[in-house]
Amino acid sequence: MKRSISKHTTEYLDQLNSAETKGDIEDYIFKPDSLDILIQNHKLKIVGLNFYPDLDLLLFVLNNKKVMKRKISDFKNLKNAGLKDLEKYFISKDGVHWEKLDEDLSLRGLLQYELTHSDVALSY
Repeated sequence: MKRSISKHTTEYLDQLNSAETKGDIEDYIFKPDSLDILIQNHKLKIVGLNFYPDLDLLLFVLNNKKVMKRKISDFKNLKNAGLKDLEKYFISKDGVHWEKLDEDLSLRGLLQYELTHSDVALSY
């Protein structure tokens, strides 16, 4: 199945890319977009993580009972870490942080990845 995202999301990502290229992202920092609004309105947050290094799998559990999966190897600072180091994280309102591994993953970034890499057609 062809991957598809909404026209609104595609336009936003194009505008953000253009603004980043010009070094003018202030509007995107101070004006919430649809992802920020989704997180706020549904009070979304990460409540747990599960690691499966042998499977190269990282599961993020959200408070709405949804699970997002990513490859551990997608993250430069996590891919060579042992299980003990992976398990030394803390969850904030914005995402997950590994101080020792110098890695920070935002809920917003994880959701954006889900939207742009979904095998299911999305619409608003």
